[in-house]
Amino acid sequence: MTLLEKAHELGEMIKECPEMKALQDAEKRQEEDKDAQEILKEFNLKRMNLVRDMQSEKITREEAAIKNSQAFSEMLEKSETIKNFVEAKKDFDAVVSEVNGIINYYITGQDPNCTHDCSTCGGCH
Repeated sequence: MTLLEKAHELGEMIKECPEMKALQDAEKRQEEDKDAQEILKEFNLKRMNLVRDMQSEKITREEAAIKNSQAFSEMLEKSETIKNFVEAKKDFDAVVSEVNGIINYYITGQDPNCTHDCSTCGGCH
């Protein structure tokens, strides 16, 4: 089997993993939830206004980041559907990150979790 065939196989396996299925399900529920769609529109409008205010120097980048974080938290509080999507996305991203870390380890020999401080693990060096 060639490298590209293995990559296709890995892609298919990732597509079929439980985290991907959960993400697709959460995304579908979010798209079908009219209230969630309105909340997302409000959030995106707030973000656009923050960018505009930052570009016109009405607020600093740090203030914009704080306000964006607050708006994001408020959005999650308003919609369980959005909150579920965000959690499913985090879970799927964690799987992809772990797979990438494993691939990188075999390419470079570097464990992405290695701090080079053997007191944090059993030691590999």
